[in-house]
Amino acid sequence: MGRKATVNRKTGETDIMIEIDLDGSGKAEVDTGIGFFDHMLNSFAKHGFFDLKVKVKGDLYVDTHHTIEDTGIVLGKAIKEALGDKAGIRRYASFIMPMDESLILSAVDLSGRPYLSYDLTLNTMKVGEFDTQMVKEFFYAVSYAGEMNLHLKQISGGNDHHIIEAAFKAFANALKEATRPDERLGDRLLSTKGTL
Repeated sequence: MGRKATVNRKTGETDIMIEIDLDGSGKAEVDTGIGFFDHMLNSFAKHGFFDLKVKVKGDLYVDTHHTIEDTGIVLGKAIKEALGDKAGIRRYASFIMPMDESLILSAVDLSGRPYLSYDLTLNTMKVGEFDTQMVKEFFYAVSYAGEMNLHLKQISGGNDHHIIEAAFKAFANALKEATRPDERLGDRLLSTKGTL
C-alpha cells in the first residue's frame, strides 16, 4: 500500500530523521543516544509491525528532555503523513498489554483531534539514562503532532521498566489495529463529518 513517510526536523537542540512504514514487518534501526529509549522505540516497531528508522543527534550534554520530546514530535508527524487521508482505516483501537506485574491499557482514535489522557504512576527518576518524567512528554508530543486521541492507563504495575515498556507495546498494538484497513469501508472515512 505504500503507507510510508520520512520526516526531518532540525533545531538548535536536536537534528532528527525518522522513516516509518506502517505496513512493514517490525524492522528497526534506532539511534537516539539514549539506550533505554532506543529499546522502547525498537519495541514499538517490533510489536506494531512498523518498519522504523530513527536517527537523532540531541543536546544530551544538557539532559534527555529535548531528544525525547522532539523525537515524539517527529514520530507523530511521520505517522500522520504515512496515513495520508486515512481513507478506509479502522480509526479506533485499544489494547491491554501485560508485562509481568504490569498491565497497561492503550486506546487510540485517529480522529485528527489531538488529546492525551495519561495515567501512569512511575516511582523512580530514571531507567538507565532515560528520565521517567519524559514518558508523558513523549506521548504528548506523539499525540499532538500525530493529531490523535491517545489514552494510556495503568491498571496495575510496580516496576517502572515494565510499566514504560508495556505502555510502548500497548500503544504499538493499538496503533497497528487503528491504522489497519477495513474492507467494508473501501475508500470511505469512518466519520459522520466526512473528515478525519
